[in-house]
Amino acid sequence: VQLVQSGGGLVQAGDSLKLSCAAEGRSFADHAMAWFRQAPGKEREFVAAISSSAANTYIGDSVKGRFSISRDSAGNTVYLQMNSLKPDDTAVYLCAADSVPVGTRWSARFQSHYEYTYWGRGAQVTVSS
Repeated sequence: VQLVQSGGGLVQAGDSLKLSCAAEGRSFADHAMAWFRQAPGKEREFVAAISSSAANTYIGDSVKGRFSISRDSAGNTVYLQMNSLKPDDTAVYLCAADSVPVGTRWSARFQSHYEYTYWGRGAQVTVSS
């Protein structure tokens, strides 16, 4: 099972960028998926999470209004659209997937990295001022 990430790179403040994360080896259509980020010397920070139906999302306070999360109709690819990027958004961005179906469990717990079993390898996003 792999979460294959694409996207990332070096952009200027105010630019937009879209990250993708595709699941390979099994289906995560019924599972919650999420994005986290980690900057050097800082703890892993929640960015966004999406339920299996894609009807429910959580967005981290530091990116609310600028970032959005979505998933394709098959449910196995999740996207992070990042707009109005700031230098403080510079970090390694990691996608994650829960190991069990969401069912009726959707709640704020999905903002914790402890909920996720599978992780992508990360993509560097660098925002210059």
